[in-house]
Amino acid sequence: MPASRDDLMGFLRDLDIDVTTVDHEPVFTVAESGGLHERIAGGHTKNLFVKDKKGRLFLIVALHDARIDLKKIHQIIGAQGRVSFGNADLLMEVLGVEPGSVTPFSLINDREMLRVTPVFDAAMMQHNVLNFHPLKNDATTSVRADDLMKFAGACGHSARILAVSEEAAAAGL
Repeated sequence: MPASRDDLMGFLRDLDIDVTTVDHEPVFTVAESGGLHERIAGGHTKNLFVKDKKGRLFLIVALHDARIDLKKIHQIIGAQGRVSFGNADLLMEVLGVEPGSVTPFSLINDREMLRVTPVFDAAMMQHNVLNFHPLKNDATTSVRADDLMKFAGACGHSARILAVSEEAAAAGL
C-alpha cells in the first residue's frame, strides 16, 4: 500500500524536516498550476518519470519552466539510449502515485526496491525553497532544498544534482 499524505508528513517530522502545505484544487499539469505561483513562494517544479532501453527508471525534477531536451537527456543522466515516459501502471507500481501527482516525495514508496534514480536539476537546487505535491495533486508542500536531499537520502536514494535543463547548462551549473 503506498504511503499516504499523513505517512509522508510523519516521516518528514521524524527527520526534523519542516514543511508548509497549502491545500488547493487538483492541478494535473504545470500550466494548470500557474495560479499557485503567486500564492506559494519558492521554486515551482515539474517531475518527469522516465525509463531507458534497459528498463532503468529515473525521476527528473526541474523548475516548472525549465527546458529539457528529451532527445539528449539520456547522455546527461547516464541512461542507456533515449528515454521514454513511464506509463501510469509503472508509476503507481514503483512510486505509488498517479499521473499529475508525480513528486520527489514519492520516493517514500521506493525505499525497499530502490528502483528509481532521482535526478534534481542544478538550476532548481539553487532555490532555497522548493514546492512539490505531497503525493496527491490537491496540495503543494514547500521544503528547503537541503531538506529535499536529506529526505531522498533517508529514503535510501542518492539523488544526483545534474544540469539537466538548458538553463542550468547555460549557467555552467
